[in-house]
Amino acid sequence: MPDYTLTRYGRHDLPAIRQTLIDVHADAYGDQMHDPFHQRFPWFVDTWGNLADFDCIIAYDGAEPAGFAYGAPAKPGREWWREHLSPAPNPDTTFALSELMARSKWRKTGLAKNLHDHLLDARPERLTVLLVDTAHPRVQNLYESWGYRKVGNRQPFADSPLCAVMLRGLPEA
Repeated sequence: MPDYTLTRYGRHDLPAIRQTLIDVHADAYGDQMHDPFHQRFPWFVDTWGNLADFDCIIAYDGAEPAGFAYGAPAKPGREWWREHLSPAPNPDTTFALSELMARSKWRKTGLAKNLHDHLLDARPERLTVLLVDTAHPRVQNLYESWGYRKVGNRQPFADSPLCAVMLRGLPEA
């Protein structure tokens, strides 16, 4: 496995890291950049990056960005994942993992797991929620191997793919 440098960033760092996030996304989704949903990625970066508790890890292989993970705590009362569980557990907080991606050159190197763990190990939230495109069952299986459970499906935007809603930290059923 390559020797990565993992660097943590917050909202105040967004101007310095914004283009890096956009460039990594363009490489990771190069074959899908014709899709209007993927073309809106800069909007997602700005929306998430301007949240007060935005948390981002970028992995560097030397000076080259290899991948990143980012998210933010879900606002209490706006934890949309709760609609998929009845009754929903009552944890104190939820971290929404918005993006986790590795550039094509660094896939299957353990980078994604390293980014994921480094981001979440420092988080105080008891639950983590994320969305996975249902057209990518191998990615869903990977998250399941990391302790996530699928609790439902959701299409967050009219032009987005149907996604599996996945949670980690749920009490055992």
